[in-house]
Amino acid sequence: MSEPSIPSTPAAGSAGRRAAGRTRIGRTRSRAALALAATALLAGTVAGCTDDGPDSPDAAAAGSGVSGPLCAALPSGTDPGNPDALADQPGDVALQWIPVLTRFEAAVRAADLGAELRAPGGVTILAPTDDAFGKKFSEENLDDLMIHRKDELRELVRAHLVAGARPLADLVSDGTLRTLDGSTVPVSAAGTMARIGEQVQSVCADYRVAGGRIHIVNGVLGKLPTTYDPNADSGH
Repeated sequence: MSEPSIPSTPAAGSAGRRAAGRTRIGRTRSRAALALAATALLAGTVAGCTDDGPDSPDAAAAGSGVSGPLCAALPSGTDPGNPDALADQPGDVALQWIPVLTRFEAAVRAADLGAELRAPGGVTILAPTDDAFGKKFSEENLDDLMIHRKDELRELVRAHLVAGARPLADLVSDGTLRTLDGSTVPVSAAGTMARIGEQVQSVCADYRVAGGRIHIVNGVLGKLPTTYDPNADSGH
């Protein structure tokens, strides 16, 4: 690739990509955990994203117009995966460099939907954090979706995709968005961020990628039921 800090995506068959995705989850989980732990120190900003109160007005920017309470814990400056370095990368490649999105990135590849993130008309990605996936699905259920229930997995991924490259402010101004799974979801302002549906909020918005935008969100959209049980011994 043209950017020295972003290596080429390795070519592989479908089975190889699935295996690589599962390997990447294990390899980057500690890095994602560190990022989320750092976020918890940001004067309660992540906690503030789960209630009705507005975000703090500073909503830390990390470059290229990216802003939100989680941004300060993510790559910035000249770090690999910083917003400027991702600006000319396709959406599916950019996801690989944002350390809190390993589960969503693996879901995109397991569902073979990378091409939909490179749509000619552009696409906006509402990307749930690893923590959001962990609070939605049990590990067993998520593994089953990734390996065996591909139709449901594709619907899940498409519930987080919106046609066109849409800045967060445009989504809030419109008041609703229509995801590629056919759902219409209300959008409203939540301080400097956006509330999407009833409980999901953006936490680091407006990553520019080739032909699109990525908005990181703190919850999982779509129709699949919650299977994570905090009282079960699931390894969380």
